Amino acid sequence: MRTKLEVCVDSVESAISAQEGGADCLEVCANLIIGGTTPGVSQFKQIRKVCGIELNVLIRPRFGDFLYTDAEFQMMKEDIQMFRNLGADGVVSGCLKADGDLDLDRMGVLRAYAGPLRFTLHRAFDVCRNPYRALEEAVSLGIDRILTSGQASCCLEGREVLKKLMAQADERIEILAGGGVNENVIRQMIEDVPGCSFHMSGKKVIDSGMSYRKQGIHMGLPGLSEYGILRTDREEIEKARAVIKPSCARRRTHHRT
Repeated sequence: MRTKLEVCVDSVESAISAQEGGADCLEVCANLIIGGTTPGVSQFKQIRKVCGIELNVLIRPRFGDFLYTDAEFQMMKEDIQMFRNLGADGVVSGCLKADGDLDLDRMGVLRAYAGPLRFTLHRAFDVCRNPYRALEEAVSLGIDRILTSGQASCCLEGREVLKKLMAQADERIEILAGGGVNENVIRQMIEDVPGCSFHMSGKKVIDSGMSYRKQGIHMGLPGLSEYGILRTDREEIEKARAVIKPSCARRRTHHRT
């Protein structure tokens, strides 16, 4: 299975930078600073116009846990149908039950709504009760990919679990390592967890163009500046891509011999 690089983006500008940097595909979302939520329609349309690579849309109605109300679940179904009609290539989502298991009934419904689109089980997987059982359940539902840090705060810390998941998956489902991914992390993991793909944001803070800056007022979370804008850094994506390419070539050479 070819190692791929996915970049999560929450703006048109970031999407362009990620594509130019060599991303294979994008996860399109809003509000990355709180882990990502479902993107806006106009945002997706603009990204679809300027990006020719695969677009996977995050379906997450709010920040927080993955135990959804009936109203939130209805939103998720409608959003999948909408983005499917708008030309998305895949969706990224997940639902849990209160006991920490995958909500198989709801996941099955979302998988059906996605139809021919690729379906990624996102990091709800990282807070589920039993990742090895959840992997088998995901395979049975026809899920295409699992985005995971190995149930750790970052994928380097979860490396041993990722190794076990890769072995268990046995190419039946793609494993996408996320959580703290950058050029150096990929370099440490790519040979140790062969066949694993990677998910990163490659963000940097862009200083606002505002010359007048009102102090002491927060529109969102206290402590976060209103005058720093997160954007994907093309150079960070290029550096990650450069690590992946030679490693893929080495594995192909080894396979032929």
